[in-house]
Amino acid sequence: MTQHVRDIMTSAPVTVGPQASVANVARLMRDQNIGAVLITEEDRLCGLVSDRDLVVRALAQGVDPEQTTVADACSEDVVTISPDDDLERAVDMMREHSVRRLPVIEDDHPVGILSLGDMAIERDPRSALGGISAARPNT
Repeated sequence: MTQHVRDIMTSAPVTVGPQASVANVARLMRDQNIGAVLITEEDRLCGLVSDRDLVVRALAQGVDPEQTTVADACSEDVVTISPDDDLERAVDMMREHSVRRLPVIEDDHPVGILSLGDMAIERDPRSALGGISAARPNT
């Protein structure tokens, strides 16, 4: 039986507007135990910011995280997938674009996010990545 993205995606992704500060988004990631936040305007995806983006594109540049917006740190050219696509397509897209997360878009609106960790837990929970992804966070 073919599995679809909607079967394992994280529904109701966390979103912020492009003017949210890097510091606020970092705190949101910490509090929600997530590694990526979708950037939206009027419920339309305009970017994705990951914990790595915050470090490499903001903190390592020496900017003030309270004054710098996620629009300055996010990936704008985001690869997306539909909830009705099958998981094989998701794997192919992650490989082709070298990404670890795919925003899930339906009718031009973000409805979820699919991560490499989600895929590992679903496809091979005994693998190192599956085990790490399923483990409690070390906060």
